[in-house]
Amino acid sequence: MRSREHAELLLRKAAQDEFVVEKLSFDPASPDEVIGFHAQQSVEKTLKAVLTLSSIHYGRTPSIAVLIDLLAENRIAFPAELDQVRRLTPFAVAFRYDELPPQPQQPFDRSWALDCFRQVRAWAESLLREKKDG
Repeated sequence: MRSREHAELLLRKAAQDEFVVEKLSFDPASPDEVIGFHAQQSVEKTLKAVLTLSSIHYGRTPSIAVLIDLLAENRIAFPAELDQVRRLTPFAVAFRYDELPPQPQQPFDRSWALDCFRQVRAWAESLLREKKDG
């Protein structure tokens, strides 16, 4: 599969995770861990789409921080205002199998999670458009 096709596939898969977050976010019975996991997955897949488009190998890491660092190492500018998405990383593994800490330092903000992946997606889509037009 070519890089662009694979990147577009990853973005479609990220959209599926976004769908789950959007549907469950407003239901107070939905566990934060589930919403956080799908928000994390959406951001992870989106970052991997950008790396894929530039033919950068990222391995099987679920760490958003590692992926953002790879972007920087390869001179792909990740907007500083989006750097807070790193906070979603624990939802990939730790909070999937353990509960959230009883009193987290920062309570999980569902609307923040929605906003995060929407902004990351908009950034990624603009890069894909640039690569297509360029």
